[in-house]
Amino acid sequence: MSSLSFPHDQWQAVLDERLHIERALRERIKELRCLYGITRLAQERDKPLPELLARIADLICASWQYPEITCARIRLGTHDCATANYAPSLWHQKTPIRIRDEVVGEVEVGYLEERPECDEGPFLAEERSLIDAVAELVARIIEQRWTDELMQALSRELIMAQENERQRIARELHDHLAQELAQALSDLCLLAHSLPNPEAVQRIQTTLETAIASIRDLAYGLLPPGLSELGLAQAVASLCEEMSIRSGIPIHFAADGMANITLPFDTQINIYRLTQEALTNIRKHARATQASVRLVGAYPSLLVRIEDNGQGMDVESRMSQAARERRMGLWSMQERARLLGGSLTLRSKPGAGTRIVVEVPLPGAST
Repeated sequence: MSSLSFPHDQWQAVLDERLHIERALRERIKELRCLYGITRLAQERDKPLPELLARIADLICASWQYPEITCARIRLGTHDCATANYAPSLWHQKTPIRIRDEVVGEVEVGYLEERPECDEGPFLAEERSLIDAVAELVARIIEQRWTDELMQALSRELIMAQENERQRIARELHDHLAQELAQALSDLCLLAHSLPNPEAVQRIQTTLETAIASIRDLAYGLLPPGLSELGLAQAVASLCEEMSIRSGIPIHFAADGMANITLPFDTQINIYRLTQEALTNIRKHARATQASVRLVGAYPSLLVRIEDNGQGMDVESRMSQAARERRMGLWSMQERARLLGGSLTLRSKPGAGTRIVVEVPLPGAST
C-alpha cells in the first residue's frame, strides 16, 4: 500500500504518537536540566543556604509541565524559601527532605491554575519521581554542608589548641627556663675569679649564652613579641627581617592601608603564622634569591601577597605529594585562611617562582 492510500485515521494516530513522544522528550530534558542545575549549585559551597534554596526553587518551576503557572517552596529548618509567585494552591504535590531517616524539611510544587487530570492530580508520574529526586539532592547538599561545617569546627579547635599550647610553651621558656639559665650565668660570672680553670669557665659561659639565645629565639618563634602591642604590620616586618638574616635571602616587606585597621588577635596570629609558614617554605625549598611580602588593607578585605623567584613547582602534583606524605604546612595555611572566612590562592609553575595570595574579610565587612 503506498503512502498516498494510507488511511487518514492511521496517519493521525502516527502523528499523535509522534507528538506524544516529542512532548515526553521535552519533559525529560527539562527534568535533566533541573537535576544538572542543582548538581552545579551544590558545588558552590560558599553560597548562603537561603540563596541556594531559592535558586533550586526557581529551577523546579522551569521543569514542570506548565512552568508559567508553577510555583515552588522549600522549607528546611528555620529557612523558608519560595519563588516570587508562590501562593498556597489546591493543586500541589509535596515530598519530605530526609537526612539519616529524620525529616528536616519539605519540597512543595504547586500550580496556580487548574489543569487537566493526569497521573497524580494534574501532575505527571515522572514529576513525582522528579520532586522526590530533588528532595534527595537537597538532603545530600545539606548533609555535605553539615559535614564541612563540622570539619571546619574541628580544624578551628585543632589550630587554636595548637596556638594556645605554643603560647604556653613560649611563656614557660621565656619566663622560667631562660630566666633560670640567665641567673646561673650571672652566678657563674660572680664566681669566675675564684675558680681554678678560667678557660673551662669561659666555655661554660659561652654554652650558657648560646642556650639562652636559642631558648629566646624559640620563644620568639612560638609567640612573636609585639604582635598585640605593635600590630600585625610591624610584627610581619620583623619576621621578614629575621628570616632574611637567617636564610640569606633578601625579603622585601611593604604594607599599604594598614595604619587605621584594627584586627582581633586571632586574625593577627593566624596571618602571622601563615606568613611564617610561607617564608619557611621559601627558605627550605624554593632556592630563591629574593622574596617579598606585602600586606594590603583595602576594605572589605585584607590581602597578603607572598612571592619568590625560586624554582617553582607543579601545584597539582605537589599538593598530591603533600597529601600522601601527610605534610601539614600547606594544609595549615589553607585552614588558617578558611578559619578567618577567607581564601588562599597558590600560583606557581616550574622555573617561574611561586605566588601566594591570601584574602580575608576585615572586621565589619560582610562576606
